[in-house]
Amino acid sequence: MSLKKINTVLTTAFILFILWFGTDFILSPETVAPGFGLPTWPSGDGGGFLVVKGVRDVVLALVLGVLLVTGHRRALGWVLLVESFAAYGDMTTVLAHHGSVATALGVHALTATLMAVNGLLVLRETRTAAPALRSA
Repeated sequence: MSLKKINTVLTTAFILFILWFGTDFILSPETVAPGFGLPTWPSGDGGGFLVVKGVRDVVLALVLGVLLVTGHRRALGWVLLVESFAAYGDMTTVLAHHGSVATALGVHALTATLMAVNGLLVLRETRTAAPALRSA
């Protein structure tokens, strides 16, 4: 299997995972939120922030999907790298608020790292050899 096919499968898996997770946060945040890793449920009307997180995730997935479908593979690699920082940010948020270390590392850090690796693989796949400099 070629590197391009492997990258396409990995990217598609990320898109579907992020889209599913984000949609769950929009439709039923009270069900999904405990798996995020934070120790307490938002008080008052704080649950709206969970929907914001869901919208963010759906948009992140759609950006990746547009780049994949339109064939902008080099941009796709860079965006995968950049979007991995959202998952690293989620990890940092969970750790900073005394949440589950296992979830912070096992879910958020792992997802972020896999996204970054996928981004690097896409960039590797799309690199072109630099033309040789001619001496005068």
